[in-house]
Amino acid sequence: MKKIGFIGMGNMAQAILKGFISSGHMAKEDIYSYDPVQDKLKENADKYGFTMCKSLKELAENVDTFLMACKPYQVEGVLSELGCGINGKSLISIALGWDFEKYEKYLDKSVRMQFIMPNTPAMVGEGVFLFEETNSLENKEREQIIEIFSAMGVVKELPSNLMGIGGAVTGCGPAFVDLMIEALSDVAVKYGIQRDMSYEMVSQMILGTAKLQLETKEHPGVLKDRVCSPAGTTICGVTAMEEAGFRNACIKAVEAVMNKN
Repeated sequence: MKKIGFIGMGNMAQAILKGFISSGHMAKEDIYSYDPVQDKLKENADKYGFTMCKSLKELAENVDTFLMACKPYQVEGVLSELGCGINGKSLISIALGWDFEKYEKYLDKSVRMQFIMPNTPAMVGEGVFLFEETNSLENKEREQIIEIFSAMGVVKELPSNLMGIGGAVTGCGPAFVDLMIEALSDVAVKYGIQRDMSYEMVSQMILGTAKLQLETKEHPGVLKDRVCSPAGTTICGVTAMEEAGFRNACIKAVEAVMNKN
């Protein structure tokens, strides 16, 4: 991968772009992008230093790898407009729902393709990137791409049939955690803590708790039990959460994502 072309430059694309540059794996001079909203694209080009293109044709003429970062409903139109300009090149796609099998129906056999599901914490270098095991990249090419994305968080490989549930948990999960941050912050404010301080306290508590589990690799239930003293305050709170159906709410939230038509 010598020169990469971003198709779309939304928040997630910008997060990945910044990761490419800050990790030192890609020079900004080797990054190109096309987005139909040219004014916004120029703002980002001035900000990050990549080369903006006025058309998909111009993009295709300058890169050997594409990163499909547009909306899923736009992908078919993009592929149609690119035509044979994508042939013989690599395609990395973060468009939801466009896995290897779906792309196979639209791409020439010469196109090497990898589907990746990112999440928003990639914006701060703490993302989870789910790589579909089924792909057509060359081995060295895939190793390079995994190395680049690993610099922005954690890379996990999943079989095609598990990409949906994996994406539901890691992709939608940040919104569920944000709800918890907001709720815990609300109760802190209710009892007198300033809003800004409450957000910082709660977010740091969640960050630290997650890091503790990752580093110790202990079962969350074991870590929970260590905080719950007999007849103590924490076990009262845990009991209240169980009575309110907290665990079931988490499970139902993910199932709602999985069962969405």
